[in-house]
Amino acid sequence: MTTTTFDPQSVARLNGVGSSAAAEKKASSDLRDNFMTLLVTQLKNQDPLKPMENAELTSQLAQINTVSGIEELNTTLKGINGQIEAGQTLQAAALIGKGVLVPGDRVLVGADAEGNPVATPFGLDLDKAADSVVVTITDNAGQVVRQFDLGALKAGVDSFVWDGTGADGTAVPAGSYKFNIEASSEGKAVEVTGLSYGLVGGVSISDSGPMLDLGPTLGRVDLQAVRQIL
Repeated sequence: MTTTTFDPQSVARLNGVGSSAAAEKKASSDLRDNFMTLLVTQLKNQDPLKPMENAELTSQLAQINTVSGIEELNTTLKGINGQIEAGQTLQAAALIGKGVLVPGDRVLVGADAEGNPVATPFGLDLDKAADSVVVTITDNAGQVVRQFDLGALKAGVDSFVWDGTGADGTAVPAGSYKFNIEASSEGKAVEVTGLSYGLVGGVSISDSGPMLDLGPTLGRVDLQAVRQIL
């Protein structure tokens, strides 16, 4: 029976486990070694009557130090990025079970234990102050069921609650409704973003960072999309 042994680096290569960090470090080390080899060769073969100027030698040594400095900077930045990602994940996990407002145009209507209509909160994010803000709520057929004149509002995020009744005061059928917001200042339109309510049910990790699971209506959204926690 023949026993074959592999060194750790060979096993890593066969399994495709070669660390990118290790590869980068080796590449940087090889670059410095090649730099030093060229410099030493240049010093050995220089013309004794015309030796390398101190400034030139200093410049080449500085280039070597620059390579080392960049490697150390990259390592530091990777460490900082790792800490930021870990902090964002913990922040996202703390939101599980809480309600948040994220960009959207939907409000859900249901009923409480006594049969009274209950609607999810909604909100808006004004780019700048507006002297007129009007919210229009429509059903799936596009029919207006309720309209609110919110008057003047300051720039920033505001949240509101609809009682789930129509213009005649009767409860609207349970379901999903769409809201549209029009804002203006001195007769000119003001940029505004509608905000929908979602309950954070879980957190997942993606290439772009933590993602919040807000259910079938809103789906998965980036942590940075949260405008307000309710």
